[in-house]
Amino acid sequence: MQFPTRQTMAAEQLAQLRRLLAAVMLSNAFYRKKFAGIHPGIASLEEFTTRIPFTTKQELVEDQRAAPPFGTNLTFPPSHYTRYHQTSGTTSAPLRWLDTPESWNGMVKSWMEVFRAAGTAAGDRVYFAFSFGPFIGFWLAFDAAQRLGCLCLPGGGLSSASRLRCILDSRASVLCCTPSYATHLAEEAAREQINLKSGAVRALIVAGEPGGSIASTRQRIEGLWPRARVFDHHGMTETGPVSHECPQRRGTLHIMERAYLAEVIDGRGRPAAAGEAGELVLTTLGRTGSPVLRYRTGDLARARARGECVCGRHDLALEGGILGRTDDMVIVRGVNVFPTAVEEVLRGFAEVAEYRVDVDGSRSLAELSVRVEPRAECAEPEALARRVQEALQRVFNLRIPVTPAPAGSLPRFEMKAKRWNLQGSLSPPP
Repeated sequence: MQFPTRQTMAAEQLAQLRRLLAAVMLSNAFYRKKFAGIHPGIASLEEFTTRIPFTTKQELVEDQRAAPPFGTNLTFPPSHYTRYHQTSGTTSAPLRWLDTPESWNGMVKSWMEVFRAAGTAAGDRVYFAFSFGPFIGFWLAFDAAQRLGCLCLPGGGLSSASRLRCILDSRASVLCCTPSYATHLAEEAAREQINLKSGAVRALIVAGEPGGSIASTRQRIEGLWPRARVFDHHGMTETGPVSHECPQRRGTLHIMERAYLAEVIDGRGRPAAAGEAGELVLTTLGRTGSPVLRYRTGDLARARARGECVCGRHDLALEGGILGRTDDMVIVRGVNVFPTAVEEVLRGFAEVAEYRVDVDGSRSLAELSVRVEPRAECAEPEALARRVQEALQRVFNLRIPVTPAPAGSLPRFEMKAKRWNLQGSLSPPP
């Protein structure tokens, strides 16, 4: 398959960006106010990233609070919009998002690209293991699979055991869910004495959490689903589907730059060097009805140097996928601790069925402690806790107390996992 060259892609991005700015500056009240005094004529992508200010989530939240219910980031009259979705509201008030048929069509095409990268094609049977609600990713993925010619199997309103039986009985070949729920389904299969080897699932497309690009988590899931390969993907309500895993380079996400202008910035808001961790900034090139320009996503990523990937793509590649969130980092006795780094350690222990991290920020120095729930076959939970504690100390050079939890006592998750329990106020990242 032929992919656009870097030069061709940049030229198309610039053309899309100019069309977007012309539309936005004509009738989008949010950006007309934000960009007041800025001439929309852009000579290059570099000029755009130099002249145009960032957009933050807090700005969008405040805009919707001031002009309820949908805010002013609408380029067309309300009658043009046919889709409504909203964010989960885990870090702030939920954002409500509207889309026109044109914007929706562009995002469905991006999700079709996610499926193709995972080898999904007409004739596949795709199972969606979640209840459909206002979250945008489910609906986009369902529409995209249908457009590809797949048989789409909705799993809303069913128990985990019922979903498993449907997956096996229908001979589903592709499963879409979060990494945590993929693990939970496999545990449920063991309890129900359901043999996953007898199924037809060959691809697990996971999103909602960074686990799909964490080597130990990915290996854990593939061990539980012995015939399947994990493919990571990420996106946001504010942007739509953003990336897919490289088919040939495990743990690397490609930004779909046909639809996005992507940047990775350092703590000062300047371009991060190749290989340096920074915050992902996105401009939605084709979502004209409700765009975001230079949007600070809060996602931490490490971009590879520009160039052709072994898979033939020239899209920006993120090594290790999404590393974490800027607002998830906890400073413990001077050490920056990200949830993804803790997950990498804990998922390296096959005996750990589930875990929870407690963060006590009520003291002058934040303290971390971990509870691990052993799998049923673990004969010595206390010994497991000691080994996990030693591994955490080697990685972080911190003593993080680890204690075993009774079997079945920690929650399981269908949607985004919430394994970190924060108490008290925490020092913000520098």
